[in-house]
Amino acid sequence: MASDAWSSWQGSWQGSWQVWALLSASFAALTAIFAKVGVENINPDLATFIRTCVVLASFALLLATTGQFQSPGAITGKTWTFLVLSGLATGASWLCYFRALKLGPATLVAPIDKLSVVLVALFAFVFLGERPSATGWAGIALISAGAVLLAVKR
Repeated sequence: MASDAWSSWQGSWQGSWQVWALLSASFAALTAIFAKVGVENINPDLATFIRTCVVLASFALLLATTGQFQSPGAITGKTWTFLVLSGLATGASWLCYFRALKLGPATLVAPIDKLSVVLVALFAFVFLGERPSATGWAGIALISAGAVLLAVKR
């Protein structure tokens, strides 16, 4: 009985985008704290390189241990193009983020970085045709206002 309940609960949260989004936010928060300390006495570009190597090794291990690795030949050209562009954007974001953390406090850098949420909404509207509701736009505006309020010098 308890095993069935556990399996049911586990299956329900594993398929929940909300749980994964909250976990993503939590890990992103830890990333800022760990990176701020880690970049303290090192060039931010070297710090980004080290972080990237750790991410690469972690995902190689994950794919190898879960049997999810597939032949790159099965991936379409469009998929490759957009994943490469995403990777380049990620790298540029990380370089800028680590540089910002090197120069400024995490409590100010992170809120400005989270304006990416607002930019995603705008880009998704323009390029993907996504249409947030009025409530969604209000939330996006509040995120913008909150980031500005947190980042403005007093």
